[in-house]
Amino acid sequence: MSAGRMRAKLHFQQRTTGDDGFGTPTVGDFATVFTDAAEIIPRMGSEAVMGARLQGLQPVTIRVRSHVATRALDATWRAVDARSGAVYAITSPPVNVSQKNDYIDMLATIGTQADA
Repeated sequence: MSAGRMRAKLHFQQRTTGDDGFGTPTVGDFATVFTDAAEIIPRMGSEAVMGARLQGLQPVTIRVRSHVATRALDATWRAVDARSGAVYAITSPPVNVSQKNDYIDMLATIGTQADA
């Protein structure tokens, strides 16, 4: 795969954790950990019933170069498009599809848990 397909610039974000001052851990907002080039590959959408209402879900595959930071991603992270502001909730851990450790793919959906 050529680098020319990696047209998207994504901010990969993780929730911050802190202390409320009384020793109880608190979960904060998302904070950008790193920014990387990515290819966003649309997949077939689906509809799910959430909260007694029909909601369309748009899954995508995010492909990034494999390095230490991208291999640390999991389903608690999210990606935000630096240009459009679209939020992608990462729903699966990264997978080394080619088994060459050059690129990794992860499944994500637009919105959902990343908005919570």
